Amino acid sequence: MDIHVSTHGSDHHDGTVGSPLATINAAARKARPGDTVVVHEGVYREWVKPPHGGLSNQRRITFTAAPGEHVVIKGSEEVSGWERVDGAHWKAVVDNALFRGFNPFAQVVEGDWLVRPTGDEPPVHLGEVYLAGAALYEVPSVADVRDPGALEDVVDDWTGIPQPGTGAPTRMVWCAEVHDDHTVIHANFGDADPRRELVEINVRRSVFYPEANHVDWITVRGFEMCHAATPWVPPTADQPGMVGPNWAKGWIIEDNLLHHAKCSAISLGKERTTGHNHATVRGDKPGYQYQLESVFTAEDHGWSREHIGSHVVRRNTIHDCGQNGIVGHLGCVFSTIEDNRIHRIALRRQFYGHEIAGIKLHAPIDVQIVGNHIHDCSLGLWLDWQTQGTRISGNVLHSNSRDFFVEVSHGPYVVDHNVFASPASLESFSQGGAYVGNLFLGSLRIEPVPDRATPYHRPHSTRVAGYAVIVGGDDRYVGNVFAGDEARENYRVELPEIATVGHGLSVYDGHPASFEKFMELTTSRSGDHRRFAGIKQPVMARDNVYLGAARPFEGEARPVRIDGGRVAVEFADGVVTVHADLPAAASRAETVRGPELGRVRFVDADFEAPDGSELVIAPVGTSPVASLPAGVSSTVVWP
Repeated sequence: MDIHVSTHGSDHHDGTVGSPLATINAAARKARPGDTVVVHEGVYREWVKPPHGGLSNQRRITFTAAPGEHVVIKGSEEVSGWERVDGAHWKAVVDNALFRGFNPFAQVVEGDWLVRPTGDEPPVHLGEVYLAGAALYEVPSVADVRDPGALEDVVDDWTGIPQPGTGAPTRMVWCAEVHDDHTVIHANFGDADPRRELVEINVRRSVFYPEANHVDWITVRGFEMCHAATPWVPPTADQPGMVGPNWAKGWIIEDNLLHHAKCSAISLGKERTTGHNHATVRGDKPGYQYQLESVFTAEDHGWSREHIGSHVVRRNTIHDCGQNGIVGHLGCVFSTIEDNRIHRIALRRQFYGHEIAGIKLHAPIDVQIVGNHIHDCSLGLWLDWQTQGTRISGNVLHSNSRDFFVEVSHGPYVVDHNVFASPASLESFSQGGAYVGNLFLGSLRIEPVPDRATPYHRPHSTRVAGYAVIVGGDDRYVGNVFAGDEARENYRVELPEIATVGHGLSVYDGHPASFEKFMELTTSRSGDHRRFAGIKQPVMARDNVYLGAARPFEGEARPVRIDGGRVAVEFADGVVTVHADLPAAASRAETVRGPELGRVRFVDADFEAPDGSELVIAPVGTSPVASLPAGVSSTVVWP
């Protein structure tokens, strides 16, 4: 059955095409498995909280914009009654009844792993003010509204590289004074007159997000959604987003335009009962310990393939969010994230922490991240803990401070046929990865993590099999192209006792070149665990190509060194093109199968497809590594 919603309808109607409802929530209350809620053109200001889910992939509840119609769902309300205070300084008084018990201007951005560099910065709030769709900046006082000055440049804490998109002066700022029954919004609108422009403030935490867990098998399609006062979502807290399933199974989120979430747009994350900011609230143990506990607590709360995950997030455009485009701890398992464009994430830098990226996932077990375009973000893709069975394939990342960070994971995971074109291409604080057919234009950083033991799982399962620290290595590299250029503004750090940073696989020098050599080194020593102390894990590398400043691994088989030449990535008019000018062909297109990659050591698991069948890694579409002939060439890699 189709249930229709229109801005010209009434919630007293029956929901037919000739008698539509007025709100999406009224339709959600009426919808049952197999129904489709068709929303017609217009702006809907509500938090959609579906109380009912579907029963299977064939009997889901679908929410869709009517074909060819533009539907916008906003977490904001319009504010009028602006009064000029002085010059560009205006104020408006808002009745707190508008917030219905949740006032974002009284809620502080806070939680585990949020960083305040000096510890005494004024708090940042979940509230936001929008002028003609653009978000203003919060300042701490009315005096700063009158004379806001300019934003300071912000430098990435890890790389020392200035963040893209920051440092521009602005006079478009706001602050709020919250009282018991009203809130006063002060804003500097520059040359704009708020009485003649659309001015909105966010008043709702989410836009499309159930209040209950286990509202399964829902499709959300074709909407523009924006202006959500979403909170900071570390992996040790409840993780609400502007849109998301809230600890459920089988959602499809597709073909949407999502923007201006205060923190995160799409959440595939965990819920509150598995822990909520205990490190910050209690202060008795580090967040790492609480995160470890949450994994075991989640098992007790039904974290399994049968009840959680298996979502599909595809063909969405996500931009201008403060923390993440897509986020999720535990709840993302067995999902597919494909063909999304994610950009301008965490560039405003009004707050900062260790959970920020275009896509930031913890425990992405068997998650497939395929064909996404991630650019102009503080960090592009960050996979943290339990990256096992994960495949990162055919993605294009550029113009980020850093492209890809995989942290404290044991594998097996596969990274194939991606373009990593930012100054810092790869940071691996993990082990057990297979990298096949990628193009790396920036630097690599390799770092062991001997002080944090993290879990690993039975293959294709959430069941914990053990845990271990990160020794590093146990990686495979086949047929990649490394085009490091020392003249670029590449990521350079001097951490000789902690990390190895460079261009190409020379960062692995000192590792044995085979598992057999590793076993020879360890079995020649006495003791149990002591015989492994100080012995680096093996690295298998073959048939990789090195240009410019990039250098091969000393134990590599058949490396190809090309002197001279140029490879660059251009993004113009919505198209990403890899341009090359090479004296010799750099193509290394081949199909690699799981058995030839061996097993990963700690997990004792093979490289397999998510269903346990043989993994086949073949060149993806217009893979640039398959298209780098001698001479001048141009290859479109997005869309």
